[in-house]
Amino acid sequence: MCAPTSPLPLNPNYSYHPAMQIQLSHPARSIAIKGPKRAKDLLRELNLVVEAHLVIRGDELVTEDEMLFDHDEIEIRPVISGG
Repeated sequence: MCAPTSPLPLNPNYSYHPAMQIQLSHPARSIAIKGPKRAKDLLRELNLVVEAHLVIRGDELVTEDEMLFDHDEIEIRPVISGG
């Protein structure tokens, strides 16, 4: 009889994210959303104006047509301009 296998890796530093982890700044909050989906579709799902927000994966800016996946950590920032 074989020993059962663990469904998750045994690495204690490993964290399982079943959905994209979304960090929003105005107001500050964190949510999880299932992927995959395009950045522009994520913004629309959150009722945010595509042209008025930046989508950042890790520390890289993402274009509106790039795909986002469940393991991604995403930050959404509003575009602020002034003079």
